[in-house]
Amino acid sequence: MKDIVVTCPPMLGQFDLFTDFAAELGLTLHRANVTQILSEDELCALLPNYDGWIIGDDPATRRVFEAGQAGRLKAAVKWGIGVDNVDFDACHDLGIPIDNTPRMFGAEVADVATGFVIGLARELFSIDRGVRAGNWPKPAGISLSGRTVGVVGLGDIGRQTVRRMVAMGLEVVAYDPGVDGDAGFPGLLERAAWPERVEELDFIVFTCALNSHNFHMLDAEALTRCKPGVRIVNVARGPLIDEAALVAALQSGHVHSAALDVFEVEPLPEDSPLRDMERCIFGTHNGSNTLDSVIRASHTAIGKLAGFL
Repeated sequence: MKDIVVTCPPMLGQFDLFTDFAAELGLTLHRANVTQILSEDELCALLPNYDGWIIGDDPATRRVFEAGQAGRLKAAVKWGIGVDNVDFDACHDLGIPIDNTPRMFGAEVADVATGFVIGLARELFSIDRGVRAGNWPKPAGISLSGRTVGVVGLGDIGRQTVRRMVAMGLEVVAYDPGVDGDAGFPGLLERAAWPERVEELDFIVFTCALNSHNFHMLDAEALTRCKPGVRIVNVARGPLIDEAALVAALQSGHVHSAALDVFEVEPLPEDSPLRDMERCIFGTHNGSNTLDSVIRASHTAIGKLAGFL
């Protein structure tokens, strides 16, 4: 039996569902003690003890892989679709086979993005908090039909999000330099190069991967160009948004509200000024986490790792 350490929180949350499946493939799964991510130092101490690694959002750096390879580590799989935390070049150089699990939960994350758009449009967060405080608030929201949403990223999550936005009657402007044309939505969306046309957008929804070109793509300059009262949704990666600039725009009222499932630092630090922003909805980097999607992604990750080993 090969020993596999799991550092992915959604998979750890349903860990007992996968142990028998893994055993049938000759793998013994082991839990890591992790809330969101382990540090490089923690991983360097942990990985040499295992033959394989199912990676969450941990810093899977060259240093980490070198430490693992100095011990028993022979293969790894990144659970999920985001790979900005993984040094694939290091794995190639070290001869460590690695893969991820693409197209596992585009619909699930798009569902969360849609819920956030509705929540911000109708200020459902404000109503909920008011009722819990003993009040009976009735804020006037905005209708979705006829509004304009910018969807940043046209991968699986982005396309699923576009489909939902169109169904709700929103006009869609899509951003993705890696996808040409109408992206399979003839006549249902318009294309632009970021940050063109941001002054027209009532909502901006981030669904793209993080890379060296889009770090802080929503910064102070881009926010200044945005339409007053814009609502921001991020279900992708925290560093796409300059949080300090977003806080300033929320404080000034230029940004009406924001719904963030991801942050620049996770978990969100206790002293983060975002915590003082009342017109926000916060998640826990949990957009993909449904029973169905976790089973799909975990079985795929286990199967790929078994194949490598």
